[in-house]
Amino acid sequence: MDKASNNSVSLELAFLNLLLRASLTTSLMADYRGIQGPLRIPRGRGDGYKPPARASLKTGEVLRMAYKYLAEAWKRPHEVGPMGVSIAELMRERLIKWRREPAVVRIEKPTRLDKARRLGYKAKQGFVVVRVRVRRGGLSKPRPRAGRRPKRMGVRKYKHAKSLRLIAEERAARKFPNLEVLNSYWVWEDGQYKWFEVILVDPHHPAIKNDPEINWICHPSQRGRVFRGKTGAGRRMRGLLHKGKKAEKMRPSKRAAWLRKLRKKAKKKGITKVLKHLL
Repeated sequence: MDKASNNSVSLELAFLNLLLRASLTTSLMADYRGIQGPLRIPRGRGDGYKPPARASLKTGEVLRMAYKYLAEAWKRPHEVGPMGVSIAELMRERLIKWRREPAVVRIEKPTRLDKARRLGYKAKQGFVVVRVRVRRGGLSKPRPRAGRRPKRMGVRKYKHAKSLRLIAEERAARKFPNLEVLNSYWVWEDGQYKWFEVILVDPHHPAIKNDPEINWICHPSQRGRVFRGKTGAGRRMRGLLHKGKKAEKMRPSKRAAWLRKLRKKAKKKGITKVLKHLL
């Protein structure tokens, strides 16, 4: 058996162990409330007797608790789990394969299922998950041949104007032009690369159009939303996650606030021709 199959088997065992822990936790909670085991209901009673509720574990409760344990495991990836394996060890083995793959790869299902579900992913037609690899580090420019003062002679340590997560979303959108980006999340990183998984949605698919929870993305106003800063990473880059004090000039955008200031000055001084192209 190769390493890939061993990893898949260990992941399945870890997930089964999470389900077992969830069921044990629910049974302990039921015992704490005074409900212990199945109840034997006497037959033939006609006095309106209603037995107490039985402690039952529904599928939704198990999945919710499994997602909770998955989220806790990803919060502490270097901590060894009950199966004797940590997420960091599993991801270290996966990166050997991921480094040889193309930069943008479509995958069958999310690596972090709890995070994907929290961001709106559903295991149904019309949803696509893509893993994107982005190079870490700053940018560099060609060294000027002519003279420059030291301040303008810089070559290295130029910072990105966008976050690497937003860059990954844009690359995924260019790879699949008929899909719209819903959201994305960080998966793993090493010294050279960062990996993100991007959730894409097909706005023309009937399953998406008939779903009231996601059919808002079919509206024409959402077309090309990742290139207009309407995803989570784009809103963070635009500063729209801040509200109130010190965020007065963030809405609707920094440029709009700047033009509003220019209009106010122009109106005060009676200038219209000079700023006509801006107003």
